Amino acid sequence: MRVIAIVGPTAAGKSALSIALAHVLDAEVINCDSMQFYRGMDIGTAKLSPDEREGVPHHLLDIWPVTETASVAVFQDLARDAIAQVAARGRTPMLVGGTGLYLRAVLEEFEFPGTDPDVRARLEAELAVTGPLPLHRRLADRDPAAAAKILPSNGRRIVRALEVIEITGLPFTAALPAPTPRYESLQLAVDRDDLPERIELRVRKMWQDGLVDEVRGLIPQGLRDGKTASRALGYQQVLAYLDGDCTEEEAFAATVTGTRRFVRRQRTWFRRDPAITWLDGAREDLVEQALQVVSAVEGVAS
Repeated sequence: MRVIAIVGPTAAGKSALSIALAHVLDAEVINCDSMQFYRGMDIGTAKLSPDEREGVPHHLLDIWPVTETASVAVFQDLARDAIAQVAARGRTPMLVGGTGLYLRAVLEEFEFPGTDPDVRARLEAELAVTGPLPLHRRLADRDPAAAAKILPSNGRRIVRALEVIEITGLPFTAALPAPTPRYESLQLAVDRDDLPERIELRVRKMWQDGLVDEVRGLIPQGLRDGKTASRALGYQQVLAYLDGDCTEEEAFAATVTGTRRFVRRQRTWFRRDPAITWLDGAREDLVEQALQVVSAVEGVAS
């Protein structure tokens, strides 16, 4: 069984390519975008509507309420179950999304370090009092490599890294396993040079489609209490606007800037992996180029 993965930065064209390939390769899509797990978060995550999915089965969309904290370990189990079920139907499992750690957790033999509720609670209490910057400085002292990969504002990931260091006595980076493939896979990444312009157009369309109203409607469902969902690009900025912390124009600009920054991190993550074949999403023959890569790999395999 071969698993196909369609990865790459936001707004590059992953979803459109996945639909086109799924029709040709008899595939089913398994979502690998950590924010598309949440019910009701549709506009701001560019989630395909049922019509846009064109009859292609999609898995692991809308599986959690906005109050659920995303867990890569839980996703790993869910995604591997979905892969097994798709393969059992004689179809091709296709992972699609831009969340690099989630992809790695599924495709590789990736066992997560354990947790300690007391250590986690103590660190989270400290985070609530001091904010993330002092904890990030501590992480930089103990594991500079981990600190370089985690944004100083990402309190949740900083706490997790410090927790692992305290539990294992090892740097966070050393506690994670070396890559060992679990599945035979083909990984295709879509990118394009005009992403800065595309991102602004995408965010503008989200605003026109009603992102502010979507966020407003999710507040009674607990969006503000969701440790993961409330920090999603667009949602965090709109919440700040609705709370009176900024103007709507400032929220829009911050969403564009934050998305562009996120794209740079996605590129850095995926470019490190030599197993990924890169495709130009701006080419009119993108689908044909992708199919040529698939055919070449299948030819070698046979």
